[in-house]
Amino acid sequence: MSRRTERLSSIIRQELMLIIQRELSDPRLVGLPTVTRVEVTEDLAEAEVFVTVMGSAGKQQAALTALRASAGLMRSRLTKLLSIRTVPFLKFQLDQKLKKELELMGLLEEISRENQELDRRRDAASQPPPGGPTEP
Repeated sequence: MSRRTERLSSIIRQELMLIIQRELSDPRLVGLPTVTRVEVTEDLAEAEVFVTVMGSAGKQQAALTALRASAGLMRSRLTKLLSIRTVPFLKFQLDQKLKKELELMGLLEEISRENQELDRRRDAASQPPPGGPTEP
């Protein structure tokens, strides 16, 4: 990603967050969607907008549907805010990266606990039994 597209992605992410918070009043946006990242194509034609939504899978899908339905409105707002010739088309999708990272962290914690338990068992096995032979 070039410096230009990185900068534009960052600006679009910030502006979309403000638009979602202040201007969208769709009742399906219950879990307050958070724009986690935006990836703009090199030709600036499209921007993939990754969002997270708190709540059940049904609420997440409903919020995603609402955001997709409002994509045209948000793009027109961005046209007024940004000083570029054409604003990319917005494609919304749920950000699964955070969910996968949390699952991975959980697995790593579980492995760590299992390793600690194995270390305790090895330490206990290497200790002489109590009341065993004593030295003179």
